[in-house]
Amino acid sequence: MARMNYYQMLGVSRDASDEEIKKAYRKLVFEHHPDRNPHKTDSEARIREINVAYEIIGDPEKRRSYDRLSWGDEPRAASADPELILNEIEQKLFDEGRKEMFAIMMQNVARVKDELKIIRAQTIQAQGYDSFFEPVVHTRASDIMGDLVTDEMESRKHRLVEVATEMLVSQGVVKKGDEREIRSLRSRLEESSQKGRVHGVASALELFYERR
Repeated sequence: MARMNYYQMLGVSRDASDEEIKKAYRKLVFEHHPDRNPHKTDSEARIREINVAYEIIGDPEKRRSYDRLSWGDEPRAASADPELILNEIEQKLFDEGRKEMFAIMMQNVARVKDELKIIRAQTIQAQGYDSFFEPVVHTRASDIMGDLVTDEMESRKHRLVEVATEMLVSQGVVKKGDEREIRSLRSRLEESSQKGRVHGVASALELFYERR
């Protein structure tokens, strides 16, 4: 099963304007509507595909999230394995969280140094000597996440996770309408983002760590 490219499904380029996408959607709905094509057995399926594509890239916020989750600098070849698609999306969410938190920590070096003092004391207490002890670092990073993450950041993360979930459901990674599986998928994606955030904080701390 190839990954769906919503731009291709609507017959527009990735740099198409919102108005161009809307016009393309309306044209396709008019052309493929089952009432106009009673002789075509696939017209209903085609309309569903068109609606799914427009639901994502016809919404500016969802479109930005879709673009961030789908591509780097250039479009890539489609993946055939749903598990590979899921793993790739998880990695993108992880990377988004990591880069976001790393940038925030690097803007507050004083906080980084204060946290390293706390981590150093906890590490010595845990193992008897100073080192960059990842279990302590990651625990501390998780503990302070609430101080670092703003409401805007949390909203952006939720949008990314929701768009990723919709993309993966449309790809058949989980069955559409299976709410239990969809909730499980959403939780898995949330966890990937959270792990990325923790690693982003840890990476900034490691950059300034000096053993004493």
